[in-house]
Amino acid sequence: MSEPDAELESLMARRVARMKSNAARGGGEGGSPGGGERPAQGPRDVVVGSLGHRGLEVLSAAEAQRPRETAIIVAKLGEMISQGELAGPISGGELMELFRAVGVRVRLQTRISVESDGKLVSLSDKLGASRAGGDGGG
Repeated sequence: MSEPDAELESLMARRVARMKSNAARGGGEGGSPGGGERPAQGPRDVVVGSLGHRGLEVLSAAEAQRPRETAIIVAKLGEMISQGELAGPISGGELMELFRAVGVRVRLQTRISVESDGKLVSLSDKLGASRAGGDGGG
């Protein structure tokens, strides 16, 4: 059981590091310390500040694929967040669900990983290696 525990710890450490870097990027743009938040932020800035896990990834993909529709949704979200109607971080899954609910289909690049010899390997690499190695498995 120590191998899955080590893998889980590794995944958690990567996630924490990613969250810290996202927080540093989001909080480090202020410029002057102690100045607080700028009162005149655009709706996108308000929304980006409220995004949680993978939210920025979904927002960026939506802006690249459907810029007009995304701008309308971001404007309304920013307004709702500013007025206090929407509280808490918005995760990437929740943002994706919102886009789909209003009919905006956002496509994200996905990757499936499987465990092989105690390591996470992409499924395409695993299938390619099994074909090349002649590992019939039967």
